[in-house]
Amino acid sequence: MKISIALTLLAVLTLAGCKAPPPPVTDDTLVTSEVDGVQLTHRHAVQAPNSFNPVNETYRALYNASVMSSPDFGGKIIRYLDNGKPFTVLGEVENHWLAVAEADQQQLIGYVPFKAGVKAELYDATIKGDRPRARKNSSAKKVCVDVGGKSKACRNNDTATWILE
Repeated sequence: MKISIALTLLAVLTLAGCKAPPPPVTDDTLVTSEVDGVQLTHRHAVQAPNSFNPVNETYRALYNASVMSSPDFGGKIIRYLDNGKPFTVLGEVENHWLAVAEADQQQLIGYVPFKAGVKAELYDATIKGDRPRARKNSSAKKVCVDVGGKSKACRNNDTATWILE
């Protein structure tokens, strides 16, 4: 009887010291990295930058830019920004890329090229400034050259052909 109690006690003490193994690391596992004194929380699939200059401002997307897993075009595409929609720029990283998060969030979701967005307060002016400008009426100015004697050749600006007059 003493032996069975001793064996039971030994089994309990042995099993009590065991810990469950940690969950396996997947692309969606959240990790924290410290870069240039700043703590960044991101998914395991997103590579931590080598350098980080904090920005923490709201930007708006100028086009449906690819959000990459690393700050270059060699990374994997994580998702896309929605054209015109706001997002948070956490900071500028190497290669002049932007570390981005969801609007009003602090979790790094990936990286976009520097020209993928503009500060939210400058968005409307940027879009207006990017519209094609109307061309001046080029048919108003007639271009003619002398071709000898009393003859001249004039350019028809609508068709870009020359006509002898």
